[in-house]
Amino acid sequence: MSLFIEGRRVRLQALLREPRNAAPRGAALVCHPHPLYGGSMDNRVVFRSAKGILDAGWAALRFNFRGVGASTGAYDHGEGEKADVGAVADWLEVKYPGQPLLLAGFSFGSWVGLQVGCLDPRIRAMIGLGLPLNHYDFDFLLENEKPTLYIIGSHDEFCELERLRRFTRLLPSASTMRIIEGADHFFKTQLDDVQHFVTSFVFGLGQGEA
Repeated sequence: MSLFIEGRRVRLQALLREPRNAAPRGAALVCHPHPLYGGSMDNRVVFRSAKGILDAGWAALRFNFRGVGASTGAYDHGEGEKADVGAVADWLEVKYPGQPLLLAGFSFGSWVGLQVGCLDPRIRAMIGLGLPLNHYDFDFLLENEKPTLYIIGSHDEFCELERLRRFTRLLPSASTMRIIEGADHFFKTQLDDVQHFVTSFVFGLGQGEA
């Protein structure tokens, strides 16, 4: 279902999919990569992550940050984009009252989205894909106690492997790191693995992990 969400001074283009044969067990928002480098909700990693969430029985909403696609506004260096994430979470809370919310983000979308998710009590669990540790500070995740899945390629050009290993050692016990051997930043030939890990993690949330 295509729709528009009224954000904070912007109007956000979005696409919502729900499980066909049962009521959603929860709802997720998925944040796309950098707007200035072609990132949008149609990105393949974003699409496959949303499909993995859907396969686990949750509703999945992809959306375009301000200034992308048919969303109004302009790129705001991450600050306005955090407001976009909050507006989408507000919309999901109204659409699915009482249901748990999950946040997933890829690349720039992980940096923006996970900052919001750590602070927003409505977000019960999170997924970070392709964290660009070389370019952004993710130390805020070292205090994150929410169930969180990270999926990163061993050959990610924006996340040096030794830096990733140091980061992994510092993560709290609620975090799970999946390093896909041989994968680059965009998981070009490993999208099936990404989708599988996402589905397994989200399905597990229904078993009392969140």
